Amino acid sequence: MDFEKLTSPSLRELFVEQLEHMILSGKLKIGEKLPSERQLAEMMQVSRGVVNGGISDLEKKGFLTVQPRSGTYVADYRSRGTIETLLSIMKYNGGRLRKEEVRSILEIRIALDSLAARLCVEHITDEEVAVLFSHTEHIKNAVSIDEASEAAFAFQHDFAMFSGNTLIPLIFQSFHTPVKTLWERFCVLHGISALYENNYTLWTFIRDRNADRAVDWIQSSIGESIHGTREIYFE
Repeated sequence: MDFEKLTSPSLRELFVEQLEHMILSGKLKIGEKLPSERQLAEMMQVSRGVVNGGISDLEKKGFLTVQPRSGTYVADYRSRGTIETLLSIMKYNGGRLRKEEVRSILEIRIALDSLAARLCVEHITDEEVAVLFSHTEHIKNAVSIDEASEAAFAFQHDFAMFSGNTLIPLIFQSFHTPVKTLWERFCVLHGISALYENNYTLWTFIRDRNADRAVDWIQSSIGESIHGTREIYFE
């Protein structure tokens, strides 16, 4: 049996994590000005380099904004954030997403999956149809929720690739962690068989080159997870 090497977070990572928690908990308010880098370094007993690098990381995530000759301020991360911001929120919430975040991700999936379906049906080959079918079989035969969720992601990613649009698979890939979390939640609540059913049914419409039925299924099946009998919101 192989064991993974244990590593400790760096001071920079700990600095970033602490400030993220202070912002997400409301201890640091949006628009609030932070102490200077020198003051932060003294208060937190770390080097100026740790503080400077951590602030840079937090600015990239949308949590902070640095204004030259003015200082560093807490940003409105909901309007300035990236997918990394969402992952930080999930980490802060113990790996969970809030209801509005779940709904937002599912609504994006409806839009992107629908576009991918219409593009995919236009020129998908029989060989590519067979690849998608192999992913549905992997879901059906999965021995764990994690395995089923990874197979579902593989289906979606290849489905996006076969659309011929270069951006759709990149967007799907960037949402790998939160989307996989939602599929895991779906399986916990409704079973792997339900996840298989959703993907297999979509596959049949792609196999038949029926874009309208595929889009209708995408909208109805994902819609059931937003406001229907298969909701997946966390308590």
